[in-house]
Amino acid sequence: MPVQPTQPTKPQSIGLPIVLLILAMGSFQYGATLAKQLFPVVGASGTTALRLGLGSLMSLALWRPWRIRPTLREARSIVVYGLAIGWMNLFFYLAISRIPLGIAVALEFTGPLTVSIAASRRSIDFAWIGFAGLGLIALLPLGLTHVSLDPAGIGFALGAALCWALYIVFGQKAGVAHGGQTAALGTLAAAIVIVPIGIHHAGPALFSPALLPLASALALFSALPYSLEMYALTRLPMRTFGVLMSWEPAMGALTGFALLGESLSWVQWCAICSIMVASAGSAITGRTAATPPD
Repeated sequence: MPVQPTQPTKPQSIGLPIVLLILAMGSFQYGATLAKQLFPVVGASGTTALRLGLGSLMSLALWRPWRIRPTLREARSIVVYGLAIGWMNLFFYLAISRIPLGIAVALEFTGPLTVSIAASRRSIDFAWIGFAGLGLIALLPLGLTHVSLDPAGIGFALGAALCWALYIVFGQKAGVAHGGQTAALGTLAAAIVIVPIGIHHAGPALFSPALLPLASALALFSALPYSLEMYALTRLPMRTFGVLMSWEPAMGALTGFALLGESLSWVQWCAICSIMVASAGSAITGRTAATPPD
């Protein structure tokens, strides 16, 4: 059974988590455009190391998680949550170094979509999942467009999808008791695993002072979204959180178009609209069904 939110999500209280979740997703996509500027210098692995390393320091300074004493069960969930963050970031950056941002995000979305399907209990939820699924199918390379995609990029994006699903499940379990402190500890766990990989691949270039301004900006757009997502994750039903994440492909495609010049076909734009309908529908119906069962 999924862990329920710690507070009843009444109609007047569900709006803030939704807004913060949208802000978090927008920050992630903007961070992806910053990351692409670092790829030529330190590669995808080095960029991930900079993002998580500096981001974990920012999160630790903000939340000071050493003040909490998690139980053994909570600590296990935090570790898995952190590993999911680390590998999700690495796989995603490896993916967008090979395929367009919007397509990578669409493939990655199969993770939260799977969580949404598994957690759904009402027929109306399947209607919104159906809209999201149609949009996802249109964005995938199934012959509807003429986009040529690197198979390795597709594989990395699907690996990120699996990690994203684990992130949602274990993030909700880990965040119930400690919220933002959990996000800080999870990011630290991710950095401990991923930073050595980045150092191995990027070498001394990773420590160049010239990279610090851009790397710091990238880290900020990493630390802040995880804290915002943790707030939303522990205050929304799992199925609502999962389907709301369907905004991610839309934001990825729009960001890629606006900042990276990655144009989209009319089929892909229709797919974005379908995903946005699913997101809006889930948010509206979730307002009346968000109170956890007794």
